[in-house]
Amino acid sequence: MKGNYYFTSESVGKGHPDKVSDQISDAILDQCLSSDPKSRVACETFCCHGKVIVGGEITTSSQLNVEKIVKEVLRDIGYTDKKFGFDADDCEIHNAINKQSPDISQGVDTGGAGDQGIMFGYACDETPELMPLAITLAHKLVARIDEVRRSGELSYLGPDCKSQVTIEYVDGEPKRVDAVVLACQHTEEILDETGERITEKSRQEIIDTIARPIIGDLADANTKYYVNETGKFVIGGPQGDTGLTGRKIVVDTYGGYVAHGGGAFSGKDCTKVDRSATYMARYITKNIVAAKLAKKCLVQLSYAIGHPEPISVYVDTYGTGTISDDRLSELIRKHFDLTPKGIIEQLDLRRPGFRQTAAFGHFGRDEFTWEKTDKAAELEKDAAQTASC
Repeated sequence: MKGNYYFTSESVGKGHPDKVSDQISDAILDQCLSSDPKSRVACETFCCHGKVIVGGEITTSSQLNVEKIVKEVLRDIGYTDKKFGFDADDCEIHNAINKQSPDISQGVDTGGAGDQGIMFGYACDETPELMPLAITLAHKLVARIDEVRRSGELSYLGPDCKSQVTIEYVDGEPKRVDAVVLACQHTEEILDETGERITEKSRQEIIDTIARPIIGDLADANTKYYVNETGKFVIGGPQGDTGLTGRKIVVDTYGGYVAHGGGAFSGKDCTKVDRSATYMARYITKNIVAAKLAKKCLVQLSYAIGHPEPISVYVDTYGTGTISDDRLSELIRKHFDLTPKGIIEQLDLRRPGFRQTAAFGHFGRDEFTWEKTDKAAELEKDAAQTASC
């Protein structure tokens, strides 16, 4: 995008009810993969008002103790006290899991995609993570909230939180943070004498301890801070709002900066291209930008259920590419195996570790295999040969 404009992205913390559901679903996936790497998992979690319902279709030889997994996740997030509205040791847990439909598995067993769909990947040179700046900062803010809560630095904070960051762009380049929005669950101890608002002291403490260390030099005298703008945020998590797996897909990806496919990620094993092909699309675009073949790159992959090869590969570098988008599409097919089997092998997706993805975003974090830039050198070399022809 060229010109001058403002762009906003949001993130949510581990204790947000939708993210609680995502983490439970991915923790169950991890347990399945821990002793049966070929488990077929499509797990959904619903939580609200003292209840957690886990359902979906799972075929695995692993032994699953759903109640134990749910409680472990809730405890780790911080829901261990009724003062935060939800208590791991005092909630109803219902198991409604069935096996995967044989109509789906017969197509997957032969190496085909587990569903039809479109998947997008994106990378840009706005940040060292090769992610858009707004979503990168939004994720770092909620991670910082979680950090200062766990350390006891701000002991009155609860597990639920949200962030939002508005970036001002000048001539298409990010220049400054215009606004920061924080919603932090808290105990009643920081309410003022009316009992309806947090004190100004606490508001400023949240800004100074959480926002300023993350925003840094991107803030200026005109940067605006909005903290718990309703006044207070005592009732949070699944007690304040219903949580459901897969409802934060824009938070999970690029903060609305580019297009998003139709599917969510959490609770799905790697045969579901909603998840695995989206990871591959990010892997592709990050390597293209790391190779300096474009400043920005979007890739769309599309699949048909039961069919191994993608139906289409679309590339858009927004006019920033050093070679044509058509040529990049050819290089992608040459250097990346885009079949479900190839994606699984390249990105090592049959091992546990997916619960880590279920908070603070699936992209822009070095611990994940799809964030590697190990293909950049060969892409750059092949592109240079193309240019010399």
